[in-house]
Amino acid sequence: MLRDDTVAAIATAPGAGAIAIIRLSGNNAFEITEKIIKTKSGKKLSDQKPNTIHFSEVIENETIIDEVLVSIFHAPHSYTGENSVEISCHGSLFIQQKILEIIIKNGARLADPGEYTMRAFMNGKLDLSQAEAVADLIASKSEAARRVAMNQLKGGFSDELQILRNELLNFVSLIELELDFSEEDVEFANRDELENLINIIRTKVKSLTNSFSYGNAIKNGIPVAIVGQPNVGKSTLLNTLLKEDKAIVSDIAGTTRDSIEDVITIEGVLFRFIDTAGLRHTTDTIENLGIERTIEKVKKAEIILYLIDASVERKPELYNKIKMHLSNKKLIIVLNKIDKAVLKLDSSDFNNAEILEISAKHKTNIKNLEKSLIDATNFANFDENDIIITNARHYVALQKTYEASEHVISALKRGLTSDFLSVDIRAMLNYLGEITGEVSNNEILGNIFANFCIGK
Repeated sequence: MLRDDTVAAIATAPGAGAIAIIRLSGNNAFEITEKIIKTKSGKKLSDQKPNTIHFSEVIENETIIDEVLVSIFHAPHSYTGENSVEISCHGSLFIQQKILEIIIKNGARLADPGEYTMRAFMNGKLDLSQAEAVADLIASKSEAARRVAMNQLKGGFSDELQILRNELLNFVSLIELELDFSEEDVEFANRDELENLINIIRTKVKSLTNSFSYGNAIKNGIPVAIVGQPNVGKSTLLNTLLKEDKAIVSDIAGTTRDSIEDVITIEGVLFRFIDTAGLRHTTDTIENLGIERTIEKVKKAEIILYLIDASVERKPELYNKIKMHLSNKKLIIVLNKIDKAVLKLDSSDFNNAEILEISAKHKTNIKNLEKSLIDATNFANFDENDIIITNARHYVALQKTYEASEHVISALKRGLTSDFLSVDIRAMLNYLGEITGEVSNNEILGNIFANFCIGK
């Protein structure tokens, strides 16, 4: 898949702006650029020092199209590992397209989506998991998502996998050597040491797969379901947290009949809030459908905000409707309308869940609620070097690695021969290699890089 032609694309976001950047990469990047520009110094780009910027003019048929800055990067010291040029021009849509058109006329090809990062991968500048981290970094919507993507881009995940993979390779080499001496009945690979290594790998892989639900929530927004009986202030709380009137607020019970969702970043963490239909007994068919959806949202949420109206008597049976769905979820009991409070709660009634007193309407103690949400994510304990899985492809590969490791352990306990062990260890190596791209095919690579934007 590695091509030797030169590609070009606009690397900045679509639209007009102060400046735009047009990127070229490939063997002829300098030669093509020299055909369309004239440096103010009069010197050729190919004769200039690498990693330098040159004030120039883009010229077509002796007409100056724009004054630009041209940055040059010599292979292999560039993002793609190839000769690369970045032209910073004025951000007019016409100027951007005109310069790109001139570049293509002079021998470049329009880059495919993700082709620059693809070339970086093929030239050994990034492994596949790092390349995917580039896309995650571009798409990050919060500080938490940025930190997870940045850690993967720095190679923390790849380094851990490489250590495990190298140790496995040593063992599989010894085991396959035994096959050459099958008639001698010798063992070069210590079975106890192999079992110990497999168990270490199993523990690490299990930890990584367990982090996926948390990582996926960080990447897409941690789902928070706001539940409770009608008129406890769920929609008011959603509007207060979002700082806009997203949901209709009314004194009429059952106003919210479907789930309303929106996202907000609190202290660097993206939350996806879901205002749900009120939980109550009703004969309204449409409202009942909304209540059924509420139960579904509770099942999918990581955090549950259970609102109770402090101005009226509590109805414990409403809590019992969702209690069975709260396993492994963070529950926060929110006593709303404390400006009219007549009700006191005992946390023992809610399995010792945290109880917060607020007024959504008057924005009382909302900061305390936001702090509880942050604490519920454990983001404060998230270290820059923690490995968290956010990619579904990695998750599947790790699951398959774990399944193959179970076969190895089973084979060891049953005393199976080297050829059986070799097959399952090779399977583990294959699945781990799929993550970093040491084992890959064109279809997988095409699917991954097709999701990148053009210019990256």
